Amino acid sequence: MAPEQTEPPEQATSPNLSDQPEDDPDQQPRTPPEGRQKKYYCVKFFYEWCKTCSLCAAMCPKKVILLDEEGRPYIDDMDGCIGCRNCEIHCPDFAVTVKDRYPKRRRTNGSA
Repeated sequence: MAPEQTEPPEQATSPNLSDQPEDDPDQQPRTPPEGRQKKYYCVKFFYEWCKTCSLCAAMCPKKVILLDEEGRPYIDDMDGCIGCRNCEIHCPDFAVTVKDRYPKRRRTNGSA
């Protein structure tokens, strides 16, 4: 008897990014779905409590928290904040607060 011949299993290949079309929706910046607005956040620093450890700047995934010459945190572009609250969670001195910006206006469609 002759041994049965089987076809080799298909090899799983990783997708080559250069083969993807340029207008691939996964490569485009994401925007909020229709009818939804981007959420904005307000980050406040309590400098009296801050010991300038720079953990807030290190934990920020969007790198919107910067440090001045003395090591105190500040934000140039508040609109870049995504509200993850990593800075607030990791601050050992509770010197950072992250809140929704304009919460009343958003609920009442700007009439408040």
